[in-house]
Amino acid sequence: MPEIVRAGLVQQAWTGDKDSMTAAAVAHIATAASAGAQVVCLQELFYGPYFCQVQDADYYSYTEAIPDGPTTALMQDVARQHGVVLVIPMYEAEQAGVYYNTAAVIDADGTYLGKYRKNHIPQVKGFWEKFYFRPGNLGYPIFDTAVGRIGVYICYDRHFPEGWRALGLAGARIVFNPSATSRGLSSYLWRLEQPAAAVANEYYIGAINRVGVEPLGDNDFYGGSYFVDPRGQLVGAAAADDADEVIVRDLDMDKLTEVRDLWQFYRDRRPDSYDSLVIP
Repeated sequence: MPEIVRAGLVQQAWTGDKDSMTAAAVAHIATAASAGAQVVCLQELFYGPYFCQVQDADYYSYTEAIPDGPTTALMQDVARQHGVVLVIPMYEAEQAGVYYNTAAVIDADGTYLGKYRKNHIPQVKGFWEKFYFRPGNLGYPIFDTAVGRIGVYICYDRHFPEGWRALGLAGARIVFNPSATSRGLSSYLWRLEQPAAAVANEYYIGAINRVGVEPLGDNDFYGGSYFVDPRGQLVGAAAADDADEVIVRDLDMDKLTEVRDLWQFYRDRRPDSYDSLVIP
């Protein structure tokens, strides 16, 4: 019998406050779990607005410690209740004034497994992230979960192939890319980059985006969350572009071996010739 991982993605519109946003996310996780999902990922900075459309120190108030903050504790309870692995993107405070764009990973029994801190931080109109976040300093960790080895990349990271490859070399079977990305050139890249990365690195990718226009700016977040397989093909349809949605898809892990045996990209790598790639 094939090994199937049933995986879910949650996209949300901003509800107006942290408490209701969190409550909606918890309800969406329950919906995914009731559909059989074994692993669920939320969107980037899930419990807040995408405040990086402006530069305002008031939004530092959205930070929490990870794993010692209230949202991690809540989501550990949710994971334990439903028996589901969770990827929970939040605004992390390591200490006063030291903040990261982070995703906590929680196993199906509620165990906190660790976190990924976004490595590549943009500073362009509507995405003033260097005002809010330090670049990640934890590398590209892999998490051994109840559904196997998973990795996390966050939003702007997806434009950089090196992290995708690092996760594949470390054995990721599924990589989740929670995002806040808006219409324009980005929507074209949204349909292109993750399928290309899935092919190049021979694993599944779950791409998650929020929806709606938020009060802080004119960025129109277009949803369109989807899973893509290692052949670059969508697994089922993408989510809507204008509404909250939970998508749950069956990911056939046997396809990873099938594709790797066919293409052999990892065998044919030439790391001995890549020295120039890491020269600053």
